[in-house]
Parts: sequence; C-alpha cells; structure tokens
Amino acid sequence: MQLAEFFSSQPSRLWHLAKQMDVNYAVGGLPWEEQLEKPWDLMPLIRMKQRYQDFGLTLSVIESMPPSNHIKLGTLGRDEEIEMFQTLIVNMGAAGIPVLCYNFMAQFNWFRTSTTTRSRGGALVSSYDHSLMTDAPLTEAGVVTEERLWENLHYFMSRIVPVAERAKVKLALHPDDPPISPIRGISRILRSAEALQRAIDLVPSPYNGITLCQGTLATAGDDIPNTIRHFASRDKLFFVHFRDVRGTKEKFEETFHDDGKTDMLAAMRTYYEVGYGGPARPDHVPTMEGEDNANPGYELLGRLYGVGYIKGLMEAAAKSVPASSPA
Repeated sequence: MQLAEFFSSQPSRLWHLAKQMDVNYAVGGLPWEEQLEKPWDLMPLIRMKQRYQDFGLTLSVIESMPPSNHIKLGTLGRDEEIEMFQTLIVNMGAAGIPVLCYNFMAQFNWFRTSTTTRSRGGALVSSYDHSLMTDAPLTEAGVVTEERLWENLHYFMSRIVPVAERAKVKLALHPDDPPISPIRGISRILRSAEALQRAIDLVPSPYNGITLCQGTLATAGDDIPNTIRHFASRDKLFFVHFRDVRGTKEKFEETFHDDGKTDMLAAMRTYYEVGYGGPARPDHVPTMEGEDNANPGYELLGRLYGVGYIKGLMEAAAKSVPASSPA
C-alpha cells in the first residue's frame, strides 16, 4: 500500500513532517494559485508534480475537480464543464499522474451539521444529524431526483471514460457523504458499495473504478473487509480513504482512527490479503488541543496521529498476511 497524505500544492510544514514520518506519496488538489493558466492545464500540473518530486514525494492522485455542478444537475453549461474534465484527464496522462478522485454530489460536497462535536478528550470532530435537515429549505436547484442524477452520471461517464482510457488515467469515484437521500431536496445516489458498482457498470472500463472511503461506506452499513474484497477482485479499487465513524447514516460522527465502529486491523489485513498496492490516506481527522479548528477535519495533529496509527496497522498486517501480488 502507498501511504499518502493530502498536501497543499505549495510546500508547507506538513510536507516536512510527512517526510519525517516516511510518507512518500502525495495526494494533491488542483494548483489554483496558478494565476495565468487554468489549473487543469498541462504546465501547472507538471510544475506541481515536480514540486512534490523535488521534495521526495510522488504525486499519485489528484483529488479535486474543475467546476462540475452543471454536469451533475444536467443544466446549461454541462458540456463546457465536461470539456474541462476531459482536458484535465488528458493533461494528467501527459504529466504521468495516474489517478483522479472525483465525486457526483450535486450542489454541495461532503456535508455536516456540526464541526464542533466533542470527541475523546475534548477533541473536535464533524458530525451529521439528519433530523436537523427535516425542515431545511430547498436549495436554488429545487428538487433533484435520483433518476435525474443517474441519467446525468451516465451522460458524464460516457464522455470522460473513453478519454481516461486513452490517457491511461484511473477514474476513482467517491461515494456520497453523508450516504443519505435527499438533503434539502438534492438526492444522493452513491450511498453504498452496491450503488458504486452500479455506477461504474454504466460505462465498463479498466479505468473506471472507485475511491473506497471507509468512513462513508461504514456509515452506510457496508461491511468494510467484504467491500474491499469485492472491488479488489474486480480491479476497481483505485484509491482508499482510511478513516472511521460511529453511528448510523441518520446520525453519526467522525472518530479517531482507533475509536470508531470498524475493525481497522481487519480492514488493513484485507488490503494486504487482496494485494492492494495503490494509494491510501487518512481523512477527516479530529481537531486536537491547541488547534483552532479553522480547517475542520484537516488540522495537523490529528493527521500525525492518523499516519502513525496507519503505519502501525500496515506493519502488523504485513507480518501476519502472506505476500501476494499487488492489485
């Protein structure tokens, strides 16, 4: 497994700390700071990749997207947004960046009703309580049905998957977070492992696969080791978010990696059993004492804790599982 972290596109303290922890793989966003060029153009991607490389980090995943809400809603402007996606994929291929993590959550991305829930020792985590959304008003998009989203996803995939095949870039679809529908009138269709499989079956391709976000799928009630085996056996497991939660899809909170509902050692052993050799990163970590929670889920100390915990699980799994060929 390639232990990775999500990094800003310019060097920061986390870059130094990650290297000190022997993290050698980077997950990056798009280089939006490039003022004279679009961040999905070739040269901004090459320069960003080179900054990582010069620091000793291999850029394995772009986890970001050009504007995409028209694509998801099927509204005027979606074809122009699809062209941006196609350009990004072509240029990722040219730059040698192998995986694009994307989502199909319309109107809003991952969504929480609190970012100040108290967890172990007073650490702050994000949480979701669906009852607080019962009387929430619709967004300006109005009611968006599941049928409409499935049609729009098919339209989108039919236009980007062939591009990804030619560019040799793996498309890693992330599940909807929270995995519950609807929220403020906006349906969420990718709410389970079964839904993810249905989605990538819309346009079958060796380059059409998933991001296995353990926290989201655990919230949905999926069994994580079985889900790992399912997608790995089909060569559809391209990227992993290694995190955990407690609760149900109606009401849940994020946790420290060792304090949630999932048997994380069993999950890690399963990755080793199936021979998964792709990138994985911690995600949505608690905000710890002394941090201001300005960036909920992505403050520094929780990331250090997560990396250390994952490294320990990796060592334990590697010693208990016979070596197998990478998936």
